[in-house]
Amino acid sequence: MILIADGGSTKCDWILLNNSGEQLLKTRTKGLNPAVFPELMLEQRIEENPDLQEVKDKVERIHFFGAGAGTDTPRKILRDIIANFFTNSIEVIVKEDMVAAAYAATTEPGIVCILGTGSNSCFFDGTNIQMAVDSLGYILMDEASGNYFGKRLIRDYYYKRMPPELAEKFETTYDLRADEIKRNLYKKENPNTYLASFAEFIFTNERNGYFYKLVHEGINDFMQSRVLCFKEAQNVPIHFIGSIAYFSADIIRAVAQPYRLEIGNIIRRPIDALIEHYRKNVLPNY
Repeated sequence: MILIADGGSTKCDWILLNNSGEQLLKTRTKGLNPAVFPELMLEQRIEENPDLQEVKDKVERIHFFGAGAGTDTPRKILRDIIANFFTNSIEVIVKEDMVAAAYAATTEPGIVCILGTGSNSCFFDGTNIQMAVDSLGYILMDEASGNYFGKRLIRDYYYKRMPPELAEKFETTYDLRADEIKRNLYKKENPNTYLASFAEFIFTNERNGYFYKLVHEGINDFMQSRVLCFKEAQNVPIHFIGSIAYFSADIIRAVAQPYRLEIGNIIRRPIDALIEHYRKNVLPNY
């Protein structure tokens, strides 16, 4: 049996397949980003899931794809935690979430982008991914991500750039006291997830000029910084993964037109497409 995981800062989906590709289990834990969360929290989030507890001794292989696993140190931390929990597993592989996004999006060369709690991009040659820019996370980068839009909304509210009727609704939806915001950003854990929670306000309200401009600017910023940096950008499709991308599909296509970019697949949840990749390309080799 092989356990496949696709995780970000907010959530992590786990799928257990037998060697024939039959799905035996589907479950979810909280986010497992080793670059953001302390080791103890990562351990607890895995251990508190009853579904994983039930199968922990039966799993033979684990392939984990996650945000924050793009460099050696956090990748090793997560691999050790997973191996210590699934003690009977003969194989534990941890790779960054961009790899899973590429497998889910296409089998052909293309640029693959993630727009979720955070954001990232890579060039996929059909086999391997190539990064143009190292991601420095939510403080310095993450254009057009959930935490990017969360920051924009909070700033616009405080600087009174948000239309008055939206500002009134915004303040009844969230606790916008300065002390509360600063406590969550500077005192509590995972401020990136906290910021991203505000982005829901954009996509659960009726689209208007303010929201359209906000998202358009963010997507354009992402295109300039994380897509056009690839020399292949005008020659291959640009694929997008994640909830922010899914709910912004029309704006993504509008932003792409002046740059003459071809938009390919836009997938909200990559886990289902990742399963098909494993059924076709991975399991037959075991």
